[in-house]
Amino acid sequence: MLRLPFVALINLFILLRSLLGLPFRLLASRHRPAYVRFRLTGDPPYRERRAPRLQLGGTRPEPATVTSVERFQDALRLLAKDVRLKGILLEIEGLAVPPAKRDALLAVLAEFRATGKRVVAWAVSVDTDAYPVLGAADEVLLAPMGRVELTGYAAESTALGEALSRVGIQAHFVRRGDYKTAPELFTHPAVSDIQRRTVESFLDERYADLVESVSRGRRKTPEEVRALIDQGPFSAQRAVAAGLADALVSEADLPTHLGLAKTGVGDEDEAELESLSSYLATVPFPPRRWRAVRRKTRLALVPISGIIAPGQAGGGGGRLATSGTVVKALRAAGRDRRAKAVVLYINSPGGAALASEQMLEAVQRVARKKPVIAFMDRVCASAGYMVAVGAKEIWSAPHAVVGSIGVFSGKFEASALLERLGIHRTLLARGENAAYFSNSRGFTPHERAAMEADVEETYQAFLAHVAKGRGRTPEEIHTLAEGRVYSGMRAKALGLVDHVGGFEAACRQALELAKVPADRFEITTYGGPKQKFSLLKLLMGAAQARTYALCPTAWSLGARWGTERFDAPGPWWDGLTGLMEELKAARGEE
Repeated sequence: MLRLPFVALINLFILLRSLLGLPFRLLASRHRPAYVRFRLTGDPPYRERRAPRLQLGGTRPEPATVTSVERFQDALRLLAKDVRLKGILLEIEGLAVPPAKRDALLAVLAEFRATGKRVVAWAVSVDTDAYPVLGAADEVLLAPMGRVELTGYAAESTALGEALSRVGIQAHFVRRGDYKTAPELFTHPAVSDIQRRTVESFLDERYADLVESVSRGRRKTPEEVRALIDQGPFSAQRAVAAGLADALVSEADLPTHLGLAKTGVGDEDEAELESLSSYLATVPFPPRRWRAVRRKTRLALVPISGIIAPGQAGGGGGRLATSGTVVKALRAAGRDRRAKAVVLYINSPGGAALASEQMLEAVQRVARKKPVIAFMDRVCASAGYMVAVGAKEIWSAPHAVVGSIGVFSGKFEASALLERLGIHRTLLARGENAAYFSNSRGFTPHERAAMEADVEETYQAFLAHVAKGRGRTPEEIHTLAEGRVYSGMRAKALGLVDHVGGFEAACRQALELAKVPADRFEITTYGGPKQKFSLLKLLMGAAQARTYALCPTAWSLGARWGTERFDAPGPWWDGLTGLMEELKAARGEE
């Protein structure tokens, strides 16, 4: 009970500080705001991240910025109890959340509105992803110069085979299954029908969800919403005329529109839209974060974000999940006695087969000590899914990309490029497969046979891992595999996922499996994304032929939905651009 005196001392300090500020809050209570301002931007986490103690430097978000879905919900529940409060003003700027997090935000707003409070939303510009959140308000306002980029969803899959051949590079790959289309990015001159049909199935699902969300928020029929989407994008004036917004209001005129402007002359008499912190300064007895004698239940969170690759962490950017980093994080989570359960947050299109098996083994070791649940709201495919099957349960958001059970292997041949550059190599070898990794030539029939056998062995091992984790036979999993990709809903129907739900529900389930209270818990994160990556560099990998489990559909669907292309410059483009720059430099070009 050594914690007890420290807790008592801290709570006494909090009490004294609260009492000292009481007279000032009582005076300020006469001017308590009728509306509280919140700002939704970027991709706030589901739960508040605990900042390291003694953290120096860095920038703090604006006072009104929503820092997590959890904190936003707590704030609205507090405000809902104030009979003097009319509602909130929600500013939306650059909101870029996955569909599952968007649904969580919509649920928070619906709960607040159900108490009789108003939600007034304002934005300068919103895209297809963000509009359902804007449209869920009681009143939708736009800046006069604003835009509503509501155009639906589009995808552009890419094939680089012809482009690579023009610069003298040939891709040699062997894949297991017609649906494992990842190598087609480098080998095919055009996108295959299988890849096209796969992407179209996701477009159909997400488009239907968009229509339903806008229809519910703006009280329009699905037919009306589809017709409006076909007319987009909209200027602010056209959006109001079409019923997608209610009025045009500049940011300076928002207080007046909400009836908050004071009468008088001069800027000092203008009303301000207050943030939550300013609102709490007017509440005589605001909620305090008292230190509890009994600590909250701890839940460990291990993120696996980005391409899965072997090695240790380093650098920054968050596009590579290395086996060394993830295994170390899993071991730490397993050793933490206060952490009663572990949630794997997986957002990965796959990667190296060897690295994923190392992660899978680490997940299985932790799962023998405490419950482990895998959760995905964006992508959990190929090698990423292999890691997930080590968990006790798999949870998915409805529209997450799941599956793509399959593997491929290969290398890039640069003999034509070397010849153009005037580089001459003589390949000498002792041993039938000694030049297996050389990029000076393609595979010999003997080498290709060896690679095909290796790919088949890895694929069968993949099937065995999934079959064991899902309680099925390898033959049953094979009928769902060979690179096939599913949404979370379809994966649930096929038995590849246990539950379709949100992050909070997955966390509570993990604690319930651990047989500990799930009403009050805190999250401690172990590990995290550390490294940038280049897809082309990863696959070329020091000219070695390696076995990979990657999902190209995840690349197409991983970019922001809306007016931007799905294959906008990203990881693979960075790698190709870097390669082209190196080639130009070698040839003396700019």
